[in-house]
Amino acid sequence: MRQGVHIDNITLTACLSNLYPDDMTKADRITLSRVILAPFFFLIYQYPILSAGASTALLWVIYGLMEISDLVDGRVARSSGEVSNFGKLFDPFADVVARMTYFVCFAYSGIMPLWILLIIIYREFGMLFLRMILGLRGIALGARRGGKLKAVLYMVSGLLSLVVVSLRNLSLSPPWEPLLRNLLMVVYVLAAVVSLASFVDYILQYRKLTGKDEGKSI
Repeated sequence: MRQGVHIDNITLTACLSNLYPDDMTKADRITLSRVILAPFFFLIYQYPILSAGASTALLWVIYGLMEISDLVDGRVARSSGEVSNFGKLFDPFADVVARMTYFVCFAYSGIMPLWILLIIIYREFGMLFLRMILGLRGIALGARRGGKLKAVLYMVSGLLSLVVVSLRNLSLSPPWEPLLRNLLMVVYVLAAVVSLASFVDYILQYRKLTGKDEGKSI
């Protein structure tokens, strides 16, 4: 018999009020920049109205700003003593928005295999669901080592993919391009494998935090 969790309006409001602050911190605003920049990456990638060189340069600038913000926001939060449950949830959400945006672009262009994109999408939606359930319990699930390694592989695969896009946009065919594409495929596969492995790790952590036995469900 499946058991449901009853959460009344007062309990739900209390849980959410502990997670979401009234004012965003400096680190949260840095995180927000990724959410704002992601649609511009898509628009410039999909509908280039500038020259090939200018569009490619803008893609690199936006990609760089998004990835730098991911490196900086956590450090800013820790250095200023503003680490919050909201930030622990908002940071991975912004990561998903930014990286899914450029992964969709690369998959549309045939650079990223669709099956890898699908694995990553399933993983990220699964993580959002876990965090949503824990959020209703007033628990914020922070980043773990597997998730951080996954993020690095996402970043590297995005960087290599953008190199391939740049070569295409600028009509360049260097002799090392086949090697680059093979390397990119290896990184894609590693990213998919690590994303699944880290998801399993997060599920185990979820069970630990909720104290659920294997035979029970929410």
